[in-house]
Amino acid sequence: MRNILPWILAGLFLFLAFYFYWQKNEAEGRLAIADEKLIETDQNLQEQQQEADSLENMMLPADTMEMVPPGGVNFVDQIGALSESDIRRLQGRGLRNPETDLMNDLNRKQSQLIPAEGSVGGTMVIRDSRILNDRYALAYYEDGHNGGYMVLRYDVNNGNINWRVLDNSRL
Repeated sequence: MRNILPWILAGLFLFLAFYFYWQKNEAEGRLAIADEKLIETDQNLQEQQQEADSLENMMLPADTMEMVPPGGVNFVDQIGALSESDIRRLQGRGLRNPETDLMNDLNRKQSQLIPAEGSVGGTMVIRDSRILNDRYALAYYEDGHNGGYMVLRYDVNNGNINWRVLDNSRL
């Protein structure tokens, strides 16, 4: 019996040594998997942060951005070309280059004509305008957040242009 007790104790210690060694290896394996997931998550977070930073560098204040009017607002080649008879009538009223003179005058007087105030620190400006004929014009205005359309009537007397807003529609 005295010879068996040391062998039982040695076997028990040997079993415990193997058991703790196996538990240690399993815990290290789980820790390695958790570290890999942490590194992967950290890399994804850094990539997203870099993308956000690059987008912030691309953002300009609303007043300096090139605005693209909503669909249907781009008047190019659709409307707004004065006919030869309109140009002759306007030249007879004192304008040398009617389309250019009217557009320049409209841009100079836009702050008095736009029927809305800018929001969120923006300033309402005319982004696109068309001279329809020898009496009417159409304009799109916005501040980067809100916008609208205006129908304007203008009168030309001895080269002086007077504008009146006939109607406006906010978007």
